[in-house]
Amino acid sequence: MDKIRYGLIGIGAQGGAYAGFLTGKGGFPGMPAPECPPHCALGALCDIDPAKEAMCREKYPEIPFFTDWKEMVESGTVDAVITTVPHYLHTEIAIYCLEHGMNVLVEKPAGVYAKDVHRMNDCAAAHPDVAFGIMFNQRTNVLYQKIRELIASGELGQIRRSNWIINSWWRPDSYYRQSDWRATWGGEGGGVLVNQAPHQLDLWQWICGVPSKVYAKCLYGCHREIVVENDVTVVTEYPNGATGSFITCTHDPIGTDRLEIDLEGGKIVVEGSKTATVYRLNKNEDELNATMSMMELAKITSGNSAGGEGLYTTETFENTDGWGVQHTTVMENFACHILEGTPLLAPGSDGINGVRLANAILLSDWLGREVDMPVDEDVYLSELNKKIAEEGKFPTR
Repeated sequence: MDKIRYGLIGIGAQGGAYAGFLTGKGGFPGMPAPECPPHCALGALCDIDPAKEAMCREKYPEIPFFTDWKEMVESGTVDAVITTVPHYLHTEIAIYCLEHGMNVLVEKPAGVYAKDVHRMNDCAAAHPDVAFGIMFNQRTNVLYQKIRELIASGELGQIRRSNWIINSWWRPDSYYRQSDWRATWGGEGGGVLVNQAPHQLDLWQWICGVPSKVYAKCLYGCHREIVVENDVTVVTEYPNGATGSFITCTHDPIGTDRLEIDLEGGKIVVEGSKTATVYRLNKNEDELNATMSMMELAKITSGNSAGGEGLYTTETFENTDGWGVQHTTVMENFACHILEGTPLLAPGSDGINGVRLANAILLSDWLGREVDMPVDEDVYLSELNKKIAEEGKFPTR
């Protein structure tokens, strides 16, 4: 076997794009389709919507189509599945696949609440011979990989503060009206934290570590006809005393994507997830604090030391990968993991970290206080079920 045949469960916007990636017949609207990765192929499609079935049979007549995902898993037409379905279904499908020897690549987020994701991770641990990954496509961004390696090396010392403003997720009301499950507590499990921002939540903790305390303010239906959070401001604290902030929303059509990481020996600034500038202090901040005179400070603050001359050096690097390329890179990595044992860029078990952080953010706002990480999973689920019951559209969990 030299190719992994993927089965796609759910042919909505994401699943439809993946079908295009794996066949070369398209991708995300308005974006060029990347080439199908060399070790990947489209094995089967699955959806319960008759309109999706008709579309798939016309566009992909040579590809088997199923209306029951369990039948697809057991059909022999696929070697791995991708769960492009509403978030609550990720755990159910992944557990079934793992228990039946089917490799599974879970779409983000891993789930809605940590208690459920724990079940999936425990099942994966009990079936180590089955490949289990998650679609954290932003981990393929070489820019973020290099930053993570730089921080882990200790060259710039410990992190003191990190800030991420990620407001480039503008979504109009028409977006939320695409499906009944979108932007609901019972159907989607939340808003921007479970739909748009999981990639950044994952990268933030992947690069800067997991916070020990979280305090958040969330707005629900902010300038939108929805009930879930779509404007979020978070403040975090870390075991070493560092602090962090995370700001995201879906009502800013101009948008900002800026990550800053302050360290003892410098600073890292990322703009638009494309360009990173590393500032390396010639002396670390503690030494500067202890030795710099007011005269030297005046030269810097008055602009006489242009560009930080004598204070720091800079290095800039970029990433030019497109979104589709990043998605197919995860697919190719997952396929090579199955075929050759290549290490996973995003092991499925890593998905719980971002879910825990999202849960802590919402719980902090719901309770109106700072919460410790990880939060009590039973308390979070209880509060989530209150939201679902108030909504009155879906059964509680």
